[in-house]
Amino acid sequence: MKKSKLLKLDRLDRFDMFISLAKQRSVQILFIVGFLYLVLVTVEIPFVFRTRLNTLSQEPLTRVPKLASEVEFQYKEAPSRPLNWVSENAPTPTQFQHQKQLKPQSTILSRLSFDAESFDPTAKDGSLELHKSAKVAWEVGRKLWEELESGEVKIGSINKPKKPKNESELCRPSVSLSESEFLAHGKVMVLPCGLTLGSHITVVGKPRAAHAETNPRIALLKSGEDSVMVSQFMMELQGLKTVDGEDPPRILHFNPRLKGDWSRKPVIEQNTCYRMQWGTAMRCEGWKSKADNETVDGQVKCEKWIRDDNDRSVESNATWWLKRLIGRTKKVTVDWPFPFTEGKLFVLTLSAGLEGYHVSVDGRHITSFPYRTGYTLEDATGLMLNGDVDVHSIFAASLPSSHPSFAPQRHLEMSNRWKAPPLPEQPVDLFIGVLSAGNHFAERMAVRKSWMQHKLVKSSHVVARFFVAMHARKEVNVELKREAEFFADIVIVPYMDNYDLVVLKTVAICEYGGRVAAAKYIMKSDDDTFVRVDAVINEAKKVHPDRSFYIGNINYYHRPLRAGKWAVTYEEWAEEVYPPYANGPGYIMSSDIAHFIVSEFEKHNLSLFKMEDVSMGMWVEKFNSSKAVDYIHSLKFCQFGCIEGYYTAHYQSPRQMMCMWDKLQKQTRPQCCNMR
Repeated sequence: MKKSKLLKLDRLDRFDMFISLAKQRSVQILFIVGFLYLVLVTVEIPFVFRTRLNTLSQEPLTRVPKLASEVEFQYKEAPSRPLNWVSENAPTPTQFQHQKQLKPQSTILSRLSFDAESFDPTAKDGSLELHKSAKVAWEVGRKLWEELESGEVKIGSINKPKKPKNESELCRPSVSLSESEFLAHGKVMVLPCGLTLGSHITVVGKPRAAHAETNPRIALLKSGEDSVMVSQFMMELQGLKTVDGEDPPRILHFNPRLKGDWSRKPVIEQNTCYRMQWGTAMRCEGWKSKADNETVDGQVKCEKWIRDDNDRSVESNATWWLKRLIGRTKKVTVDWPFPFTEGKLFVLTLSAGLEGYHVSVDGRHITSFPYRTGYTLEDATGLMLNGDVDVHSIFAASLPSSHPSFAPQRHLEMSNRWKAPPLPEQPVDLFIGVLSAGNHFAERMAVRKSWMQHKLVKSSHVVARFFVAMHARKEVNVELKREAEFFADIVIVPYMDNYDLVVLKTVAICEYGGRVAAAKYIMKSDDDTFVRVDAVINEAKKVHPDRSFYIGNINYYHRPLRAGKWAVTYEEWAEEVYPPYANGPGYIMSSDIAHFIVSEFEKHNLSLFKMEDVSMGMWVEKFNSSKAVDYIHSLKFCQFGCIEGYYTAHYQSPRQMMCMWDKLQKQTRPQCCNMR
């Protein structure tokens, strides 16, 4: 009995001791947990301030409301995620820390630093004149920017177009010009409000007699020939108000060649031209369009006329008897001559149909030209006639009665849908710098609505920005600043824009892409270039991450032109060939090359050349002397127009941009929108 009691007491004592020890351990664990909590809180508070979480909105968090439509869901931005790549081409961690401190949060101005030494002209590289003009452009542009920043230039006062006193008089239903009036207007008839469906223009004129021509660009001389007899004229519908400060697009180019061209047979050629880039020509050579060919409003594209080489073979007796037996009568045909004759008056009527333009001469239909993708009827604000023709009178009727706004900024659609996503804190895969001019409002808006809507751009894995310099017209700069502040996708490089100084924008792209976006790959493009973002980044990822590369449509052994509009003097470029360079509308480089370019610019060691794509070739060649560069050539970075399976397509008008984006969403493979 005593033993059992003693045993129970011993067990109770042990149990009490266990409980006591457990309590002590619990207290110790709680103490340790509390200590760790204090350590974490101490570390977390400065982290919160560093990441600026204290600047978040104080509005209460609410549940996301149900989306109104699928369209709204389509344009929701995907959340950003950290990237997990490490590359020898990427900047070092210390560089990233430096870049984080330099990252602009709200400015739209490029951080590329210009100073007096940046434009210190030296004769050693033949860039004396370029440096001089760059210095002047920088001083003028900086002054314009300071005026904008100070508020001296008001948006409301300078940008509102004056309303005409009598708008109905401006948009007259018809316009007519006599021969003397037409010559006084520089051989151009202005159509103030463009054309509309059913509009027609009648021209009374007389082709001149043929003259001897020796220019090989106009007449193809055969061996032994000193000259060729030529008689031709051009009638063009032009977009006089489509662009500002550039050659207007040729919406319809109608070119009868009475003595022919290389074929030496009469021919009518029709085409369109945008930024000096011609489309695919449509030639009418006297053969009627085939029955299975596409028609325009039910009319054939080309009618038949008598040719010297027409097949006039006599029917065989067997064929004649067979037709008599079957009972088929011979179809009566009417042969018409070529519609234009030297020294003979003609009456030409150009009319706007539902599907295209129709041309008739002396009451007979001659050709029909389908509308090209890039233009609308209201864009056709001028008719030009030039060449070997005397114009007696022009009459345009059934013109639109309403007056469309031709202000360049009319294309801007101030919707949050088109705003750029904020620049992510972490480095990005690809940065795309797009060169643009201040007055290219329509081009930038088309890019925002097309390839910049790609999921990689919307999710901030790819960042795209426009690089624009100051415009000579202050009202353009005012609108540009307003556009930049709203869309947050424009970087202004504050110098007066000049074609020869585009190279400065390219350096600014390298600076922004390498330091601000901290991108792994950097691409340069133009605002009339359509970019297949996924194809471009996949092409870059094919290169080993440790290799430096330069990808594009690369020219090897290209010779400088020594005469003409694009002439390069020996002072500007003494050598007979350029270094290998990628065509400017679209090329990619690894980030280490971009960092090298900016570093050389800041040290004033960077040679500047007026052709930015050649300049890039020079810089890459210099980089290649110290570290090997992979030059990767691909024709899919298309320089002239568009090809099937493109990576980039150049010379695309705003409407073509939208068309290509629409096709890219609906088709399984990329397709062009050059024409119907």
